Amino acid sequence: MSTDVDVLVVGFGAAGAAAAISATSAGATVLVLERAGAPGGSAALSGGEIYLGGGTSVQQARGFTDTADDMYAFLSAALGPHPDPEKLRLYCDGSVDHFDWLVSCGIDFQPTFFDGPTWMPPTTDGLMWLGENAWPYNEIAKPAPRGHRGRAPYLAGQVVMNALIAHAVSLGVAVEVDTRATSLIVEDGQVVGLKARRYGADLSFRARSVVLTTGGFVDNEQMLADHAPSLLGHAKVSDGLDDGSGITMAASIGAATRRMSMVEAAYTALPEMVCRGMLVNGLGQRFINEDVYPGLYSHAALHQPGPCWVIIDQAGFDAVADPWGVRPSFAAETVEELATDLGLPRGALEATVAAYNAGAANGQDPLFHKDSRWLRPLTGGLAAVDPRRGFHPTESTVSGTGFAGFTLGGLHTTVDGAVLSLAGEPIPGLFAAGRASSGMHGEGYISGTSLGDGTFFGRRAGRSAAS
Repeated sequence: MSTDVDVLVVGFGAAGAAAAISATSAGATVLVLERAGAPGGSAALSGGEIYLGGGTSVQQARGFTDTADDMYAFLSAALGPHPDPEKLRLYCDGSVDHFDWLVSCGIDFQPTFFDGPTWMPPTTDGLMWLGENAWPYNEIAKPAPRGHRGRAPYLAGQVVMNALIAHAVSLGVAVEVDTRATSLIVEDGQVVGLKARRYGADLSFRARSVVLTTGGFVDNEQMLADHAPSLLGHAKVSDGLDDGSGITMAASIGAATRRMSMVEAAYTALPEMVCRGMLVNGLGQRFINEDVYPGLYSHAALHQPGPCWVIIDQAGFDAVADPWGVRPSFAAETVEELATDLGLPRGALEATVAAYNAGAANGQDPLFHKDSRWLRPLTGGLAAVDPRRGFHPTESTVSGTGFAGFTLGGLHTTVDGAVLSLAGEPIPGLFAAGRASSGMHGEGYISGTSLGDGTFFGRRAGRSAAS
């Protein structure tokens, strides 16, 4: 079987949908191949945040002023060290336009604001903070909330994908599911299609251009061991099909990869609880300001001597509006007793709590500059929450590490999605976007920059592939 189209998109997640929509809008005939039984990919299972700023209508509706320069300054620091400055600059300068494009695709951003620390709001609010108002970022750029969410409580990824899928189909994008791409077809140095398998049958698809949006490689244990071993042994943030297949297909014809060791990890330490207490490592020491974006304290915790603990008092615990089923694993009348229960070095937790309380009494955090909004001395008996038990635990025993991650590195691409060879030249006919490519991230991550990066550069890749 052979099917001829102008543009072949491999993978129907957020980046694939954006590429297909953009290519179709440019006048190309487009076919999307999806390995799973339905579109959506890992994006459909995500929190649904899309990082946007520079003065979107939702920001303006809530009274926040923002600029592309402030957005760029924040993301340069938060996605660093070593973000991609060219991609990041384009993304920030084009953010308002990209917001408007997403709205035109049917994504509904409610013009309301969730003002609190959380992984995902339990409300349908369309705007949230993602660490812009925490030190040191509040000194680097004027703080403005830039977490834009589709209208859904908690996990909003599905409503985002539903809109993108429906819009793509309405434009005439053809889709074939249960189809696994196996290799690229190259003729005279140009990619002209690919081979695939479906229900045991061999298929071939011809196209003027191929866009790979197949996701990262967190589900491939060998690739993790080779490139990103920090995620070995931890849970995975994916739909189970992020096996690096698109990356390896392109690499087999000479494509270059970039920043394959870069990862993000989420720690099941509840932000609303962490802010009201402290996060300590296995030595009983704090290592970050607890009001920072939770993905950043998670990434920091991943590299700490563990396990890490959330230390909180009764007043702090009672103030948590939505504890997500989290309960302390240990409680004690004194810090000394709690430290013994946790097996921490003698005197370490006592010194940490004493220093924290001394600063909090004066509304200051000399070590990590936690905002005074969350600072107060921890008094009375203290409790320790074990993030390894996860949210809404069904057992009292530890069953995992508390971390779940995904990869950020991938194929080396230009800002227009062209995949580069090992010699640094574009491979004719081959494009990539989303987690199959190395995007604007360096060693850091902020929620919404995957869906943002994937859809923004997916649009550019689709438009380039169509031309």
